[in-house]
Amino acid sequence: MVVAVTVFGTAGYVGFGFTLLDALYQTVTTITTVGFRELAVFGTAEKVFTIILIVVGVSTVLYTFTLVVQSVVEGHLSEFVGRRRMDRQINQLRNHTIVCGWGRVGAAVAHDLRVEGHDVVVVDADADRVRELPFPTIVGDATRDETLRAAGIEHAQALIAALHGDAENLFVTLSGRDLRPDLFIVARARADESVGKLEHAGADRVVNPQELGAGRMASFVASPHVAEFLDVVMHERSIEFRMREFDIPTDSPIAGKSLREANLRETSGALILALRSPDGTFTTNPTGNTVLGHHHVLIAIGTAEDFARLAEAVRPAT
Repeated sequence: MVVAVTVFGTAGYVGFGFTLLDALYQTVTTITTVGFRELAVFGTAEKVFTIILIVVGVSTVLYTFTLVVQSVVEGHLSEFVGRRRMDRQINQLRNHTIVCGWGRVGAAVAHDLRVEGHDVVVVDADADRVRELPFPTIVGDATRDETLRAAGIEHAQALIAALHGDAENLFVTLSGRDLRPDLFIVARARADESVGKLEHAGADRVVNPQELGAGRMASFVASPHVAEFLDVVMHERSIEFRMREFDIPTDSPIAGKSLREANLRETSGALILALRSPDGTFTTNPTGNTVLGHHHVLIAIGTAEDFARLAEAVRPAT
């Protein structure tokens, strides 16, 4: 619009005998209200044309300037308000999981956790990469303490270090362990030699996605039906059966009972596949005589309804 007015004014002054440069100069000084002198003595026609140019030109320039300012202010204001709203949302979260790094691994982890009902906060240094995510996000360097604090690490349940490089994941693990000694930390490792370093840095679990992928590929060849069953139970969303774990609290009504006395299979419908004791040892395919102790972890397979009944059986009486 401003360009069109400039062309109109320049053409008009050229029609009054101005050179092209003088006509452009006169037009610009007129519509910008600079107020320099006229380059020639104006007659009635020139004066009327200049009045029209001032009214049209100044209005156009002011309108254009208003649009530019509005777009800038609204953009920054909207971003500011959105950021404040997201910060409040993160501050209200409890027992959430912080996923550091929005790559293929981080995205898969975040989406799977969301399906399982976990709250997730994503941390990534690239603002464009996380702009449209359906998760609360923090844009910043995940290796810095202030970034992890902004993600609510004080109230988090777990931290996933899924950045591209092992060195970055090592720093994230160190920072997370320093800020929260009791936090459960899972770190991604690309190189075998990084596994031990990440464990020494404080990671509770270290995962090499390449090794896991290779193991699954081999299992599809060696035991295809077993591999497919586990794949379906753990990852496929189209069937009802899932695997879940349940911690037995100290005052649970089944604590101290045998598996037969607890009668969990009949009362809940879930099948107990294994039992993990507080020292980390597993009892697979437990018998009816297996005693359920305090803070043993039940690993079960069943439907959502089965799990709801099992959770009720494990929950302390109120």
